[in-house]
Amino acid sequence: MDENTRLDELAFDVFSRQCPSRGTLEHVTGRWGSLTLGALYEGGFRFNELRRRVDGVSEKMLSQTLHALERDGLVHREAQPVNPPRVDYELTPLGRQVAERLLALIQLVEGRMPEVLRARDHYDDTHPGRAVS
Repeated sequence: MDENTRLDELAFDVFSRQCPSRGTLEHVTGRWGSLTLGALYEGGFRFNELRRRVDGVSEKMLSQTLHALERDGLVHREAQPVNPPRVDYELTPLGRQVAERLLALIQLVEGRMPEVLRARDHYDDTHPGRAVS
């Protein structure tokens, strides 16, 4: 039995603190991870193009996010041997599958924001001083 077969037969459980899927879930569902995957679903980007698309992300955070997503096999990084250096990022097939599901969630949240905002207002009105941003 080879290594890949053994890995495919493991039972992963994100609710177990020792499960390696927790780290990947954190990379995917964190603010910058989900926005980066969503942006890359639109197509490949160079680093600064991606940074402009994911408004508000710092260069350092985007770099860390891309590194984690690349390590998890969700993003492909391709450095072009040109001067000045050019690096392109795109989703892998697995990254596309993950991004599709994230985008469905993003669209759900965006579509229900009037309801969310009303709920927030109601909460803030009934719980003065306990508002959460």
